[in-house]
Amino acid sequence: MSLKVVSTTFDCLDPDGLAKWWADGLGGEVNPVVPGEFVQVSLPDGPNLAFQRVPDPTPGKNRVHLDLGADDMEAEVARLVGLGAQVTARNSFGDEFHWVVLADPAGNAFCIATE
Repeated sequence: MSLKVVSTTFDCLDPDGLAKWWADGLGGEVNPVVPGEFVQVSLPDGPNLAFQRVPDPTPGKNRVHLDLGADDMEAEVARLVGLGAQVTARNSFGDEFHWVVLADPAGNAFCIATE
């Protein structure tokens, strides 16, 4: 197979600012391919994240989102909230699997669970 995942791309109003936020949150490096229009974040252990400017944000629920894993889920939730994320929900499947749904500063949903 010759295809590979290169990046997950977010539509947003401020690609530079949102790329910086995700780079800070995940320890990535910002690569402004076309500053103000298309910006990538290279991650140490995964595919790139990309941020492209659109004239207006996508309405409604994200159809694609990131699931992030952490050794200490609550510590990472607190750290990202401190950077500007918002907790939007807490969920579980019984007692064995719990996750937190957050939104980044542009309102994009993502989840954090314990690895």
